[in-house]
Amino acid sequence: MAAYYGPPLPPLAYDAVVTALGYSALLIGVLALGLVAGYRLAAANGRPRRNRPTGPTVAELLQRLVHTSDNGIVVLNSFGDVVVHNPRADELGFVRDNRPDARARKASEQALKTGRPVPVDLSPLNRDEPHGRSPAAVLGDVRPLGDGFTVVDAADESEAVRLEETRRDFVANVSHELKTPVGALALLAEAVLDAADDAEEVRRFSGKILHESTRLGTLVSELIALSRLQGAEPLPELSTVDVDDVVEEALGRCRMPAESAGIEITLDDSSGLRLEGDRTLLVTALSNLINNAISYSPDASPVSVSRRLRDGWVEIAVTDRGIGIDPADQERVFERFYRVDRARSRATGGTGLGLAIVKHVAANHGGEVKVWSKPGTGSTFTLRVPGSPDGGAARTTEDASAGDDRPEGDTEDRAQRGVQGTRTVETGGVR
Repeated sequence: MAAYYGPPLPPLAYDAVVTALGYSALLIGVLALGLVAGYRLAAANGRPRRNRPTGPTVAELLQRLVHTSDNGIVVLNSFGDVVVHNPRADELGFVRDNRPDARARKASEQALKTGRPVPVDLSPLNRDEPHGRSPAAVLGDVRPLGDGFTVVDAADESEAVRLEETRRDFVANVSHELKTPVGALALLAEAVLDAADDAEEVRRFSGKILHESTRLGTLVSELIALSRLQGAEPLPELSTVDVDDVVEEALGRCRMPAESAGIEITLDDSSGLRLEGDRTLLVTALSNLINNAISYSPDASPVSVSRRLRDGWVEIAVTDRGIGIDPADQERVFERFYRVDRARSRATGGTGLGLAIVKHVAANHGGEVKVWSKPGTGSTFTLRVPGSPDGGAARTTEDASAGDDRPEGDTEDRAQRGVQGTRTVETGGVR
């Protein structure tokens, strides 16, 4: 055997051979591992990659939704503490210093017990005190979310509440205003029956019946006109209207009351102004302003009507030397049935709807009505409507108010101009 395999290797040579074999095996293992890793990497690169979304997560979107909501939203835990809320809840006032309103907390407890939504009124308790931007009416509900959490969802309902109050007031006022002439007609009819043998009394009571029936008819007509105007969109079909013609027709309608009161109406020179609008509505509005000036002016006092173009707006101003309006009442004179002097209005047969109609006519023409007044001095009501694009105006603002730096509603200034620069128009008693 020894002869066959040869003589044995020396110890050092044997160790060298074993070491070489070990390194060779290690190298082969490393290469094998490298091949396997390379194969797997190549296979992974060959498979399509799943694209990871780069936008916001669902949680982030929900947070944005809550924070940009017009409603106030608050999440409460089982102890009634605020977990999360949006800025609108602070604005509406039912979360202050990260603490919920006591009414919201109580409603939350009830919602947890019943498992049903609970309506809650979170309006400011003391409405006499200023609340900054807090609205007058905040209404919402509390809904259970499970696991002891609830959400308070409330909105600003101030406008809806105000409209409902206005509707109730309107119905009450209409009922009252209609009841007065109807009741008077019934009493006067009974008086006529009782005085059937007295021709003089029959004529007297018949005249009063005619007066009350006329007033009732006027009231109904104005209510119908106001209901048509209110909430209407700007007039879709407009025609070119001559302002001078509107003024002349309105003066004609006011001839009888002016003649009865001995009031002289002065008018400035023809303007040649034109505008796009509804002639019938404009005549109604202007005649209401003139009748109002006559009704609230002392007998034989002056009333003036003037026209001018100012910054593209046609302005028709009616000035009187009457009782005037207190500053506190000037914003309310355009409300339905509001009267500055109820006793005087009753005496003149007013309905309290004239200025409300003027306001809506102006709004439907894209304009407005302004008032300047001073108690004991008089008032100026100015109807402002956009002028016609083609112009046709003979007078401009500078022509109408040259050398006049006073406010446009100064009645003393207008009365002075009525003497110096206006003409007196004969309209069958209205001059």
